[in-house]
Amino acid sequence: MTRRTVRIAMNGVTGRMGYRQHLVRSILALREQGGLDLGDGETLWPEPVLVGRRQPALRALAERHGLAEWSTDLDAVLADPTVDVYFDAQVTSARVEALKKAIAAGKHVYTEKPTATGLDGALELARLARDAGIRHGVVQDKLFLPGLRKLKRLVDGGFFGEILSVRGEFGYWVFEGDWQEAQRPSWNYRAEDGGGIVVDMFPHWEYVLHELFGRVTTVTAHVATHVPRRWDERGKPYEATADDAAYGIFQLESGAVAQINSSWAVRVHRDELVEFQVDGTHGSAVAGLRGCRVQHRSGTPKPVWNPDLPLGAGDSFRSQWNEVPDNAEFDNGFKAQWELFLRHVALGEPYHWDLLAGARGVQLAELGLRSAAEGRRLDVPEVTL
Repeated sequence: MTRRTVRIAMNGVTGRMGYRQHLVRSILALREQGGLDLGDGETLWPEPVLVGRRQPALRALAERHGLAEWSTDLDAVLADPTVDVYFDAQVTSARVEALKKAIAAGKHVYTEKPTATGLDGALELARLARDAGIRHGVVQDKLFLPGLRKLKRLVDGGFFGEILSVRGEFGYWVFEGDWQEAQRPSWNYRAEDGGGIVVDMFPHWEYVLHELFGRVTTVTAHVATHVPRRWDERGKPYEATADDAAYGIFQLESGAVAQINSSWAVRVHRDELVEFQVDGTHGSAVAGLRGCRVQHRSGTPKPVWNPDLPLGAGDSFRSQWNEVPDNAEFDNGFKAQWELFLRHVALGEPYHWDLLAGARGVQLAELGLRSAAEGRRLDVPEVTL
């Protein structure tokens, strides 16, 4: 077995997502399994180089996981000819300049979303990457969730007939930080630092809708800052200047309508933190992170409105749905996409979740905020270079 090493500069791994999902559950998990099998007796071995601003945190991470290389000097790391890939999981406001440097240095780039704070910046990155001839990818992890993979299987198999509508519910209560520690960093709630749920979640909804149901053609959005005062990591109060809830209506190219609520100020009364209900002429499905339940038209009961019946009388509505079987083994979604991107880098295999796809998500977030500000529905033009 031949082993080929790919050296990956990982910037932002001291943050929650960069550390848990990308370093530990993706790159280190690949190393634990012996590397990525490329076929024909060849294995790709990922070698991370940790990058960030906080020297003590980087040193602690490296020591904890037995990693040899870390640096606070991004320019020096990018100047190293042995580094093949640059990965970015920093705060959004710092991402564009770092990605530009990596592209100029000839590195392949893989990045968290949103790729930029505005469409112009996102498109510039896509153009620079195209002109440099590098390979590039954007994290679109929800496509690899078991629940959405089952949903995609239903769509591809024609289960729904004509798809009429999609309804999504996402969110949970993020503690304000005064009497219980917040689960998310404080910058998420400051617009001046690139925070806000529209900027964070609308790029997700763009690729989920685009990949499963078709291109978004119009957007109507209402946003709110439901919790205006929060406490940061040092226990100091601050004014929340970014939206913490967004209510969006998306027209799809097929004519179907999607409605998705996103909120960090909602308490969960559903089976999973995110759920999508898809209704079609032949059947319906409800998919979450892992599960997916269906009701075909041949097994659809005939509900009758009767508020006089006591709660719980008759069969519960949930019991009238059937679970979609796994029929496959589902790995961590972040790791699954990392594997595809690394195969793209090593073997040139097709990969379409690139910086142009990332720009579509930035565009939808930008138009969503504008729709909310202007109080009207906006067209979503096709994004091209």
